[in-house]
Amino acid sequence: MKDIKMNKILIALDYNPTAQKIAEVGFSLAKSMNAKVVLLHVLSTPANYVTIYDPIMGFGGFANLDAQPDIEYLTKTAFGFLENVKNHLGDSTIITIVEEGHYADVILETAYSSRADIIVIGSHSKEWLEKILVDSTTEKILHDTNIPILIVPTKKKD
Repeated sequence: MKDIKMNKILIALDYNPTAQKIAEVGFSLAKSMNAKVVLLHVLSTPANYVTIYDPIMGFGGFANLDAQPDIEYLTKTAFGFLENVKNHLGDSTIITIVEEGHYADVILETAYSSRADIIVIGSHSKEWLEKILVDSTTEKILHDTNIPILIVPTKKKD
């Protein structure tokens, strides 16, 4: 059997507290394969950023927002978040990308344009009704790509 070589791993992160687990799993895979890492954050609608999370890898969230932020502010903050992740992982060679658009579409476009060999994403488990009503980014990516995907389950065990 021929060895599979992975040169580049795309890790898609949001501001959910589970981002640390996803980043660390993806980074560990990259290091074990001697692959380069690309961190991606897809900008969401401004209203989604009003949610306050606990600090994630040194990123404190959007605690000081008075109103809906503009796209320039969101982009700058997202790059700051990804820099914190880079520092947390301890690898200055990590590439950071921030894009705007539909989560699944942007993740796939970035995977193809960066020539990623694998995509690492988290699966935010939802209740059954929410799963029916809300389109799942993970399911769309699985359906629309031939790039291998590592899905990191992030649901807390009861």
